[in-house]
Amino acid sequence: MAADTPTRSRVLVVDDEKALASVVASYIERAGFDVTLAHTGPEALAAAETQEPDVIVLDLGLPGVDGVEVCRRVRTFSDCYILMLTARGDEVDRLVGLSVGADDYITKPFSARELVARIHAVLRRPRRPEPERGPDEPRVVGDLVIDADGREVWLHGESLSLTRTEFDVLEAISATPKSALSRRQIIDRVWDEAWVGDDHVVDVHVANIRRKLGEDPAEPRYILTVRGIGYRMGRG
Repeated sequence: MAADTPTRSRVLVVDDEKALASVVASYIERAGFDVTLAHTGPEALAAAETQEPDVIVLDLGLPGVDGVEVCRRVRTFSDCYILMLTARGDEVDRLVGLSVGADDYITKPFSARELVARIHAVLRRPRRPEPERGPDEPRVVGDLVIDADGREVWLHGESLSLTRTEFDVLEAISATPKSALSRRQIIDRVWDEAWVGDDHVVDVHVANIRRKLGEDPAEPRYILTVRGIGYRMGRG
């Protein structure tokens, strides 16, 4: 697997169960990544700022500063990918974690192979091949402008701050503005065709985007819900 990561991407593993964290770290290292360990919220924040990881594997059940708060604070200075570790059945924790900027989640117990596959999947996302037809023109939806090539978004002329996953979701929906995309289609385009998990993850990221757009959830203008299918762009 190491051949898939020639630049040795950096992964920060955060879990207060030291034995589990060490085992997880060993599997990730064997897959060709550089790994740093942290066992508390403050340690995680310090490591995230000084080590500048590409991916953080973050347990939500940390003592003191919990994983949700760590995620919230990391998002103020880093756009790295964040994969949450949650106990099976803790849907509320997963939704809260995603709402503060996490990109994906894995429920415990999980296999090391699945975790490594998820890390590879998120790291492949910014390296997708450029389209052969040349650069995209910015997409304009009312007062919303989406620059797919520059990965920038403006609303009313002001730059909008989106996480990488939020941008990828918006980019996927806006790429076919007249067509509705199912949640599965969005997952295939943004995460990976081999991704296995709850399709509800798309709804949470769409809700985050709408909040940043200042949308009225009852009457959204930019991202419309197509009942029984998924989402499509509105007219702004």
